[in-house]
Amino acid sequence: MSLARISPAPPSGGRGFTLLELVVVLALATMLIALVPPLISAAIPGVELKSSARRVAAGLRLAREEAIRTGRDVAFRLDLEERSYEVEGPFRRVFLPKGVDLKLVVAESEMENDRMGAIRFFADGGSTGGRVILAREGAGWQVGTQWLTGRVQVGPWEGP
Repeated sequence: MSLARISPAPPSGGRGFTLLELVVVLALATMLIALVPPLISAAIPGVELKSSARRVAAGLRLAREEAIRTGRDVAFRLDLEERSYEVEGPFRRVFLPKGVDLKLVVAESEMENDRMGAIRFFADGGSTGGRVILAREGAGWQVGTQWLTGRVQVGPWEGP
């Protein structure tokens, strides 16, 4: 039986990190922590705007589906002053962020007053048509419905 020869451990000078390497890594990490939050906060308004447009589109689609399901007219009402919308029926009111500028373009007969209007969907899936513009600083998103089919579409919008 032969015994394996155990070699001595290599010198410890080649292992680990030097103090200088640790200081450099900590300095880089500190710079990243200082630079990243402003970049993230600059992106948040755009994300919030697109999220709001998707919420409005979801509300419009809900109103259309409810009209088809129940066989009766269902209105999607937007209140520009309270920055909220609601779908007729057993649905809750949804509030939109304060930093988003809202504009409603609908048939004159669907405007209840200068701050509130509706897009109405019919049992066949059609609608009165219209669009909701959500903007910030002259750019944003528009959510529109086609009057014939009631199809809801979301697209970019740029102001004058």
